[in-house]
Amino acid sequence: MTNVENILKLTKKLRWRLTTAESCTGGMISSQLTAIPGSSNFFDRGFVTYSNEAKIEMLDVRQNSLNLFGAVSEEIAIEMAVGSLKKSLANLSLSVTGIAGPGGSEHKEEGTVCFGLALQDGTIRSYTKYFGSLGRDNVRKMATEYALNLILEELNNH
Repeated sequence: MTNVENILKLTKKLRWRLTTAESCTGGMISSQLTAIPGSSNFFDRGFVTYSNEAKIEMLDVRQNSLNLFGAVSEEIAIEMAVGSLKKSLANLSLSVTGIAGPGGSEHKEEGTVCFGLALQDGTIRSYTKYFGSLGRDNVRKMATEYALNLILEELNNH
């Protein structure tokens, strides 16, 4: 059984819905979550907020946070997850923001990806994963797989 099939099974059991807020993956997580029949039972909506302006407008990410921490940070991942949860009918939100490459910035290396997870019960978690300089496509694929694992792990804990 795939991760998405397991997510379908667990969300059905819990009667939960999911939302995503994606930057560097550009909708790849949402695409995976909606690739199987029955996904409309658990997937509410996905936000692709590639630009900082989109993060601010669609998810209520604060400009001050972007200035202080940068778009690729756990702080922004949390704000993205909380924002998408508030603007959806979901019980669980997963966000992702990162540097897929090529190249990094003066502060963060290529392959740095931050994830945020927010639940309706107020639980908030964040993670940073360093995938390394694997190339843009590989970083995005690995970030998508990692995100699906985070969702599955969280569902298994409930």
